[in-house]
Amino acid sequence: MALALLALLCSFPVWADCAECAVVARRFVVNEGFNGVVLVGHGATIDYVESFGVADAQTGRALTVDTPFETGSISKWIAAVVVMRLVQQGQLALDQPISNYLPDYRRDNGARLTLRTLMSHASGVPNEIDDAIKRDPATRTLSLDNSEAVQRFASGNLRFEPGADWDYSHSNWLLVKAIVERTTGRDYASLVEGYLVQPLALHHSGVFSGSSLGVAGMAHGYRRLAPDAEPLDKPSPDFMMLAGGFYASANDLFVLMDGLFAGRLLSPESVRILMAIERPPQHYALGGRTKTLPFAGKDHPVAWEYGSNGAYRVLAWRTLDDGHTVILMNNTSFDHMKIGELGTALMEASYR
Repeated sequence: MALALLALLCSFPVWADCAECAVVARRFVVNEGFNGVVLVGHGATIDYVESFGVADAQTGRALTVDTPFETGSISKWIAAVVVMRLVQQGQLALDQPISNYLPDYRRDNGARLTLRTLMSHASGVPNEIDDAIKRDPATRTLSLDNSEAVQRFASGNLRFEPGADWDYSHSNWLLVKAIVERTTGRDYASLVEGYLVQPLALHHSGVFSGSSLGVAGMAHGYRRLAPDAEPLDKPSPDFMMLAGGFYASANDLFVLMDGLFAGRLLSPESVRILMAIERPPQHYALGGRTKTLPFAGKDHPVAWEYGSNGAYRVLAWRTLDDGHTVILMNNTSFDHMKIGELGTALMEASYR
């Protein structure tokens, strides 16, 4: 299988100004059977990008560097970028009680919760949506408006005083979606299109609900490829769009990260707030993490994003001091620890 994946290299052009990156990635493909896309760059420049394997095992359609993947929890970071744009425009405030935006929400919680505590998972809102999915997987196929989704899955008694602890709760993002859409009078998909996709000319990015296989060219998800391909598709309902409904190609995600940190989406102050650590033990900021990692003998602050849903695994790292970037995308339920090892090796190679 690994040799068959590597044979696909001859089918597509490869951009490789980082020769060592290519060596690291290709060795990993042969040794570990990685099926996906690898990209390494710095600033606005892609130094190496290559695809390995299949997007659709049934038809034999190969992956390309423009194949879209579900990005899992990277969607939360994308949602936080949209929220910060609205904060920058004066439509939202991070530290106002959310009852200002959702007057019909239960008053006791609404008076204590803020967008900041929701987006940093420090709200205490119990993760009722995940609990519901575990009890009944058909919850993934529900179609609910924001009001009903919030009532059913984001209105429980708080587990702790907001700001006092940390709990990774997808239910937070049901509330953020309700706030964003009620305040702007626009659906979230149009905000992503208007604030991110169009300004950056992204070609293979957006949001989805239901099965992502409805997205043109989407990489199909698999529990495994060998000995027989076993599909894995986990639909995401509309009301969870901010928690896990963003998709992108590797090229688009690189453009998006560079656009953000080059100042094409937010002001420097808004980017600073977005990336400032709110919960130090978890390295958690707003919708994503900022970590300090050692590369090339020096500690670097890193925008550290990782997402998974079903078979999809996406890692995106960018050093905040000098813009070195690694993006990895996989659609075959690959071991996330090994993806991290590959990301580290590629980041090191990017400095040589």
